[in-house]
Amino acid sequence: MINTSKSTIVGLIFLTLYVIQFVFKIEWNWLELLQQEEMYKRWSGLVLALFIAFQWLLTVTRVQKKLRTYALKMNNLHKWVGAVSPLFFYVHCTKLGYGYLLLLSYIFLANAFLGYINLDVIKNKSELVFKTWMIAHVAFSIIITILMFFHIGVVFYYK
Repeated sequence: MINTSKSTIVGLIFLTLYVIQFVFKIEWNWLELLQQEEMYKRWSGLVLALFIAFQWLLTVTRVQKKLRTYALKMNNLHKWVGAVSPLFFYVHCTKLGYGYLLLLSYIFLANAFLGYINLDVIKNKSELVFKTWMIAHVAFSIIITILMFFHIGVVFYYK
């Protein structure tokens, strides 16, 4: 049974638009020029880093007993913020990059997709499906966070 939530639909639309612009090489020259400016890269990178940090708040609300009452609200917010993640990513970089940045881009977008196909969508009560989905989503999130910090270190080390 498929029960597609509004955040899933919005997320899939943004992700599809990102893929379309990549495949068909659709360019917004004004945005690409802006992305070459040092201050823009830093500020848009900060927004993207804050987005990634914010997404970890769901884990905090689930792990901390005092905050568990906020977990359901945080879960919904997590889904909606995740739905617009391709937009945050696109505003920071229209291209996927090379080397570790390509890996970061692929994992970031794959994790966004994985988030859209969450357990609310597939409605499968199987413990195996739940554990597999959760392990993959969290593992991708950890890799994204590590690569993000590595990227920040490289950017500021070589500037």
